[in-house]
Amino acid sequence: MTDDVVVLGSGYAGAGAIKSLESEVGSDADITWISDVDYHLVLHESHRCIRDPSIQEKITIPVEDIKSPSTRFVQGEVAHIHTDDRTVELADDSEVDYDYLLVALGSQTAFFGIDGLEEYAHTLKGLDDVLGIHEDVKEAAREASQSDPAQVVVGGAGLSGIQSAGEIAEFRDDHRAPIDIHLVEGLDEIFPGNDPEVQGALRKRLEALDVNIMTGEFIGEVDEETVYIGDETELDYDVLLWTGGITGQDAVTDVDLEQDERNHRINTGMNFQTEDERVFAIGDCALIDQPGENPAPPTAEAAWEAADHVGKNMARAMRGQPLDDWTFKSKGTAISVGEDAVAHDVMFMPMETFSGFLARNLKKAIAARWISSVTGPGRAMKAWPDM
Repeated sequence: MTDDVVVLGSGYAGAGAIKSLESEVGSDADITWISDVDYHLVLHESHRCIRDPSIQEKITIPVEDIKSPSTRFVQGEVAHIHTDDRTVELADDSEVDYDYLLVALGSQTAFFGIDGLEEYAHTLKGLDDVLGIHEDVKEAAREASQSDPAQVVVGGAGLSGIQSAGEIAEFRDDHRAPIDIHLVEGLDEIFPGNDPEVQGALRKRLEALDVNIMTGEFIGEVDEETVYIGDETELDYDVLLWTGGITGQDAVTDVDLEQDERNHRINTGMNFQTEDERVFAIGDCALIDQPGENPAPPTAEAAWEAADHVGKNMARAMRGQPLDDWTFKSKGTAISVGEDAVAHDVMFMPMETFSGFLARNLKKAIAARWISSVTGPGRAMKAWPDM
């Protein structure tokens, strides 16, 4: 009897898993792919659209160009997962049955209970988000002047915050727009928890782009016009972008699976299997057990590495074979800062932290490698100049 395998989500985890499953299970299973959009977004390059929205054509890949003809695609929003009945309920009240399920729904932005933040801030989780940031930055600049520049505040100085601030700065310089940019991080340094050398390299390049870096005090409240930072600082804004953290999607909050009670990310073993042997989870929606104290990181690199392995384990589960454990090993980090980039701890490179031509082209190569892996080298070559 042929098993029904359902994959939820079209991010790195979902798109990569489709390729992996198609390769591993072949005609032994009927695969259904469910997503609320009919494309895959190369999210770690989406910040490029803040400067130039036409780049969306290079970083959105139709699902039809990824999946094989035998894989069924359903466009719809996942509302509930019923593990007892083995069904996925969509927002239109339709249901899809499964024998095996892969949850790869990604995450949504965490607002940490900060008053006004969810109401007034842009987030950076999808294509509509980044295009909205572009439009609002452009409009704010149009209404500003050199004596009264537009104020753009980016909350959170992790990867997304740093890269977004860099693109806003490049937009400002390309258009000679009157914009002040403020990057706010509650912890003591940007790119928190990372090597001081890479933190310093990133800070240097942001400051060269005239980004005002504010660290050491958390955003406590937001209203329609002002960001309140710490006990004394008030920062008026025209555009506010929040990149400060992630939490699970609403669809998984009530699923009968072990999950973190605060962020509702699903707990899995090192083999991606949840407490329900028929349900697997990868990507940002999952807390994948790893050696040591911390789970696999919620990064694009970890998601696509996990996706490459999960098809093998799901195929093994269908055949009653033992599952393999997966250990994430990072190949390094590359972070764009406008036209420049900083790379750190890259495999086989003699220097620990570097920038310039090598870092810029490494960043391009990472994006091109991923695009090629899901659609082929032709699309990757077309995307290369804009990455």
